[in-house]
Amino acid sequence: MADTDNSRDRGGIHVTNAGGNVTIGDNNTVTSTVNGAQPTRDPQQEELLQAIRKLRADLGGVVASEQTAALDVELSDAEDEIEGFGRAGTPRLTRLRQALLDAGAVTGILASGVAVGQAVGALLGG
Repeated sequence: MADTDNSRDRGGIHVTNAGGNVTIGDNNTVTSTVNGAQPTRDPQQEELLQAIRKLRADLGGVVASEQTAALDVELSDAEDEIEGFGRAGTPRLTRLRQALLDAGAVTGILASGVAVGQAVGALLGG
């Protein structure tokens, strides 16, 4: 006897209890909306964030090196931390300061590099 029950799915994909975005197949678009307030930033953290963005833009115009690549990673991580949590913590600021020192030949001649260094110094207390 042939199975004539049309109520069963055959070969379909079922996703349940997804805690995030799910897309299946080609040419899909996923939009994620996060509701909630952005963390508040103190003026020093906001100043640092703006200086980081300027320095990252300025680094695009210099000859890349191992030191500038490492600095860009630290700048990106600090930017993400400030945007996500409202502040960059002491460990992040310490790594950023070291990356600035390591790339000193470049950051010392860029006003934006000096600005990031000053903002980090103010937040670390010296």
